[in-house]
Amino acid sequence: MTTVTESVDVHVPVTTAYNQWTQFESFPEFMQGVNRVEQRDDTHTHWTIEVAGATREFDARITEQHPDERVSWTTEAGPRHAGVITFHRLDDTNTRVTAQMDIDPDGFLENLADKLGVLDRRVKGDLHRFRDFIESREGETGAWRGDIDRPRP
Repeated sequence: MTTVTESVDVHVPVTTAYNQWTQFESFPEFMQGVNRVEQRDDTHTHWTIEVAGATREFDARITEQHPDERVSWTTEAGPRHAGVITFHRLDDTNTRVTAQMDIDPDGFLENLADKLGVLDRRVKGDLHRFRDFIESREGETGAWRGDIDRPRP
């Protein structure tokens, strides 16, 4: 299992950054290798991605979500990974977005990519593309302000 942690500062208010991040179906516009994300309900998404030329699909479940603070998830089927995106208000017009992901590379190519630092660079690139995406707009493309509490054991 590999842990990747990356951050980017975006020149938008925390609410704008958070609202845009909740628009999962827009992820292909700034995430490399993500072909499609379908939000099935408040807590379930279905992803179609491309890894080393191969198309893969998986389901993920949002495990915790609090407006302007965090979105956490874990996969339910397909490649194993989990993570959290946190939003930190720096001031009225700037936000730090931090991604922390635990990824379990599957197969030779994914393990090689992990060893070569490709996963770290991919997450960093995705965050920078998110920054460019949200800063180039006059506002977010939508919002979901629902609250999902962490499951209790």
